[in-house]
Amino acid sequence: MPAVYPAGRLDKDSEGLLLLTDDGRLQARIAEPRYKTEKTYFAQVEGEPDPQALEALRRGVKLKDGMTKPVKATRIDPPNLWERDPPIRFRKNVPDSWISLSISEGKNRQVRRMTAAVGLPTLRLVRWSVGEWSVDGLVPGEWREVTV
Repeated sequence: MPAVYPAGRLDKDSEGLLLLTDDGRLQARIAEPRYKTEKTYFAQVEGEPDPQALEALRRGVKLKDGMTKPVKATRIDPPNLWERDPPIRFRKNVPDSWISLSISEGKNRQVRRMTAAVGLPTLRLVRWSVGEWSVDGLVPGEWREVTV
């Protein structure tokens, strides 16, 4: 049986889609920034995103390691997701909301750093899709085999 490798990575605080493959070319196409494979994340953030914060994300945000590329950023209704263990921190006096971000690069903890840079710290981060593949219809621990 061929070896299977992750195509991309998730930090320990993030959830969602992890692609595994035995195809080295596919793994490189997904993981290498030069191929610009789009990854969509749902981020539950602390606070309410105003139009200026969303526009800043769309233009690109200056981080310590340089400017990010522009992203697709929109406010969304809370997605229908599985329970998180442990649950996120809840603050009675601070509202939270959800945004969808689609990026085509992969700086370390990029989405979390971008939302923090515009004043919206990430509470929960779920990678919803990578390219044409998504977790839609899957529950944690479930998997499906796809062919390319």
